[in-house]
Amino acid sequence: MADMGTLHDAFVDELRDTYDAEKQLTKALPKMAKAASSPELRKAFETHLEETRQQVQRLEQVFASIEEKARGKHCEGMAGIVEEAQSMMQEDFDDATSDAVLIASAQRVEHYEIAAYGALVAWARVMGHEDAADLLQETLDEEKAADKKLNTIAEGGINEQAAEGLQEEEEELEPVGAGSSRRSPSSSARRR
Repeated sequence: MADMGTLHDAFVDELRDTYDAEKQLTKALPKMAKAASSPELRKAFETHLEETRQQVQRLEQVFASIEEKARGKHCEGMAGIVEEAQSMMQEDFDDATSDAVLIASAQRVEHYEIAAYGALVAWARVMGHEDAADLLQETLDEEKAADKKLNTIAEGGINEQAAEGLQEEEEELEPVGAGSSRRSPSSSARRR
């Protein structure tokens, strides 16, 4: 019978998964920044890219603090979230809707990371890895702040602008006959 894994083994496995997830984000965030039409959203992505690079380095410090080699294990969860975000970026949305979708995609990333770092912090503390726990807590706090910033941007006008685009589209409907309507060519070209 194979040896049973310990919490330390699960911790190291989750660290490797998270390390890979952060590295995936260092490739995805520049694309998201480039796709953003809102200068504020673009800046938020660029700022978080710099934080993410620091988080990769912080994870390397965590590995060193527990005397483990810093290496990743492919994170399927993040790969799926990033793939979905890339797919959404290829959709034909107006600028405000595209930004709203980018924010939703980025918040999926943040929530996934918040869950991972929350577990890592708790496990590090219970195992007595205080240095690792403190480093991981710093990143967890950054992920929560990034999520809050995205919320502020969304609620600060982007969601409303996207909704106004829908209302404008609905106002462009042309009557065809009694009780029915059809879209004008300009509005149907924007919709998928």
